[in-house]
Amino acid sequence: MPVTLVAHDRPTCRFAWNALVGAVLAHPAARGAAVEVARTPDEVARRAAAALVAGRIPVVGWSFYTASARQVAGELAAVRAAVPDGRALHVAGGAHASGAPEATLRAGFDLAVVGEGEETLPRLLGAVAAGGDPRAVPGLSWLEGGALRTSGRAAPVDLDAYPPAAPGAGRIGPLEITRGCVWGCRFCQTPFLFKARFRHRSLGTIREVLRAQRAIRPMDLRFITPSALSWGSPDGGCDLAAIEALLATAREVAGPPAPGARVLLGTFPSELRPEHVSPRALALLRRYCDNRTILVGGQSGSDRLLGVMGRGHDAGAVDRAVAIALEEGFHPSVDFVFGLPGETEEDRAATRRQIDRLARVGARIHVHAFDPLPGTPWRAEPRGVVDPATAALLARLHAGGRAYGVSSSSRDPVS
Repeated sequence: MPVTLVAHDRPTCRFAWNALVGAVLAHPAARGAAVEVARTPDEVARRAAAALVAGRIPVVGWSFYTASARQVAGELAAVRAAVPDGRALHVAGGAHASGAPEATLRAGFDLAVVGEGEETLPRLLGAVAAGGDPRAVPGLSWLEGGALRTSGRAAPVDLDAYPPAAPGAGRIGPLEITRGCVWGCRFCQTPFLFKARFRHRSLGTIREVLRAQRAIRPMDLRFITPSALSWGSPDGGCDLAAIEALLATAREVAGPPAPGARVLLGTFPSELRPEHVSPRALALLRRYCDNRTILVGGQSGSDRLLGVMGRGHDAGAVDRAVAIALEEGFHPSVDFVFGLPGETEEDRAATRRQIDRLARVGARIHVHAFDPLPGTPWRAEPRGVVDPATAALLARLHAGGRAYGVSSSSRDPVS
């Protein structure tokens, strides 16, 4: 029986669905599958019901981060009430499902994709359409007799083998150029979901996708990467010749700078590591890119805490990055995470001193509070609480326009 994938397209997972829809439409295992995109639970239920009326099996795909898990569980319950009796197969994916598959399944999902979905999701759809057991597809977990079962982990994805978007279906947006991360920051899911190594999409593939997206409409060219200046480097270094080739390609595709046709790197979703900020690197951004604001990952002003979390740089690197950025005519914003595990008053005081120092010279402070994410070494730690002295400093900086963001979450990965 033919299958319809109903993609629950939450705003925070739109980039992931761009790649997943592209994979489903291109993969031979999913040939014949229809794809419907729904942005509300009511729309999910309507599209699943319409698939049933048309004689198709609805497979509802849900992708979400930990911060949305409780809300999504409620949305799932609403869809199940509207389309009852197990007539739709509900499959969860994304960072939360990968890091906490058992909790995800106990929330009511039939299957959880653990790891990357570009191969697993099309093969799952193909198995359902053929009347087979989708649990034979690698990369899935499910509950059986109340116990967690798994089909094993799927092989790592070759990024050049799968389209990072689906231009033919109108699914375009920021382009993922690197997956995984060689640094093992203990609060971040990326190195633990994708292993502590980089996989880069090749320049030829990037050029092809950028051109396909540009042909649909003029658009800003943004890149998804855990470390903006690491593209092309196997070990976390900074290959500026590779970066120049990347940016020159993007500039060529985008055309002359114009509203809606900008090239952006070093800002969300592609922040800079502080030790990579140099006059040469910023000269490339100034030559090829349109953004003059850059986002630098600082996380803490305490060298002790930076070492504990595995950041791979000291607080002085952040000071130097901000100074260089200002000298080169950029406006730096610096990420800090508050309420980290094991944080002492001495650590907090060091962070406050650095924040105050950076704000005085012209940086803005981007605020997060620690949130324990499944699959990370700090998954069992308590949520971060911002102490009163730090809260008072942030309130003062916020009032003066020197701080922004919400103190609710440390970062989940974007894809």
